[in-house]
Amino acid sequence: MSERSPHRRPQTFKLDDPDVVVMDPDDQSRPARGAIRVTPEPDPALLPVPLEPMPMLPARPGLRWGAVFWTALGGLVLLGLGLSLAHLIEDLFARSEGLGFLGLGFAFVAALALTIVIAREAFGLARLATIEKMHLRATDVLRSDDRAASRTIVTELLKLAHQNPQLARARATLQGHADDVIDGADMIKLAERELMAPLDQEARRLVSSAAQRVSVVTAVSPRALIDILFVFVASLRMIRQLARLYGGRPGTLGMIRLLRHVIAHLAVTGGMAASDSMIQQMLGHGIAAKLSERLGEGILNGLLTARLGLAAIDVTRPLPFTALPRPALTDLAKDLLRKRDDGEG
Repeated sequence: MSERSPHRRPQTFKLDDPDVVVMDPDDQSRPARGAIRVTPEPDPALLPVPLEPMPMLPARPGLRWGAVFWTALGGLVLLGLGLSLAHLIEDLFARSEGLGFLGLGFAFVAALALTIVIAREAFGLARLATIEKMHLRATDVLRSDDRAASRTIVTELLKLAHQNPQLARARATLQGHADDVIDGADMIKLAERELMAPLDQEARRLVSSAAQRVSVVTAVSPRALIDILFVFVASLRMIRQLARLYGGRPGTLGMIRLLRHVIAHLAVTGGMAASDSMIQQMLGHGIAAKLSERLGEGILNGLLTARLGLAAIDVTRPLPFTALPRPALTDLAKDLLRKRDDGEG
């Protein structure tokens, strides 16, 4: 049986009547004699609505047949190469014992070189992963202001910068002032000012030089295919130099991964096209009217290369830009146009 509310007779009263008392439904106290008790009813829109839990989709049972296929195919290829090499060594020994030992020596040298190459690729990938994680952890410390985490990041950053002799004074300065900093965010900013400032200047010089080379070559090149090849090679060289500058040691696989991250960063930050403000600035100063068609294409290719370099700096830099200003495309464009004017003069 459901509980029935006590019956009360209908009453009329004014809202500004002093005898009207508004009370909570859970309040069990009694109002004064002669007072009119008013209990507001809850709004149905504010009542909690029971939600049924969403059913979890069951995991797909079975093996990942795509991974099984590629694993089996790779195993077959390795077995085929091994058997071919074994048959080759046997044939060499059958012809001559000297040829057999020579082929065996070549196989040993090739295996040793392959092992070293794989180790270097693995080291390069691990180094890039360490820099990426350090960047993310530093971003988290800037938000959380964790002092212990900031000291761990600074210690790892000092180890990373230990191989660069140009940062010897910056490392000593940072180690001397590290104990005076209390906040974690301030520790990250101090490390950025001391260690990243000289590296950022060198990175800007590398990007500016690459953009100038691309601008000159694409302006005088007679073939579009030569332009594409030179821009591609110059961009790869610039990205590798920036990665080495900030402590990375990318190999072939590392460069592929790094290039993929740079392109993804460009897609997030607005693509490879030069900004509208930059083009308007060029047109506003009357520069486009003074340039030939090929020269204008060279400058735009240089700007695209500079934009790629700025994205590579963001990807390869172990710390985010906080205490130091981020390099801007407008500054690199001014350097590019200044060099162009100096070359024409």
